[in-house]
Amino acid sequence: MASDLPGESSDQDKLSRFNSNTPHPARVYDVWLGGKDNFAADRAAAEAGLRAFPATVKSVRANRAFLARTVEYLVAEAGIRQFLDIGTGLPSANNTHEVAQAVRPECRIAYVDNDPIVLAHAEALLRSSGPGVTDYIDADLRDPGGILRESSRTLDFTEPVAVMLVAVLHFISDAADPYRITETLMAAVPPGSYLVVSHTAKDIFPEEMAAFERAMNENSAEKVTLRDREQVSGFFRGLDLVEPGVVQVPRWRPRSDLEASAPAALWGAVARKPA
Repeated sequence: MASDLPGESSDQDKLSRFNSNTPHPARVYDVWLGGKDNFAADRAAAEAGLRAFPATVKSVRANRAFLARTVEYLVAEAGIRQFLDIGTGLPSANNTHEVAQAVRPECRIAYVDNDPIVLAHAEALLRSSGPGVTDYIDADLRDPGGILRESSRTLDFTEPVAVMLVAVLHFISDAADPYRITETLMAAVPPGSYLVVSHTAKDIFPEEMAAFERAMNENSAEKVTLRDREQVSGFFRGLDLVEPGVVQVPRWRPRSDLEASAPAALWGAVARKPA
């Protein structure tokens, strides 16, 4: 997941670095969501995950629904107008800018991902409505400083920002210190900003998820580190959790009993940076 800083390479160079024989998380996720922008290696990795945890597709759909509900809450109830969405993935239904700008068209969104295929589809992420703005940054979560520097061309860091880390932190190993990365991002945004995290869990359906972790790590160059509820709660140190706190993602302010009952193996929460 090498970061590309401004001037280091052209879009052509970035596209040339992808290897269709190596699964990439964004494309594996695309398989699970029924997308078409993936390759045989991605489909093989996705199938290995499904064999280990047959409810994977329902889980990732519940995660997308969590993203939509959190964005809607942040715009409609918390007054947020800026989003830093890291680990964007391939364009799908209910992308962050679509949900946010449907409520308030002036919302500004900076998307961040490091898959050249996502870069190739970035145009779909940049179709902003009305007075709003969207941008796409080709960068790595392991380089929060670079992300903050590049996103400042779109976002005003003197005003509150929602930092979206949806289903991405489990790709950061303990050795890479995901807590430091998250703290760096939240230190750069002003009080009144928010952090949204969803994270694949090792203590929900623990036997199946242990098999899922092994399957994904055996079939992909991008290794996953599953974490339990206490470890996921650690990402929100120093922040004020929004009710209902750290819960299975379908149980974060669900719109229906059916939505709440989805078998999702992810913890999720939203928290506010206090003054």
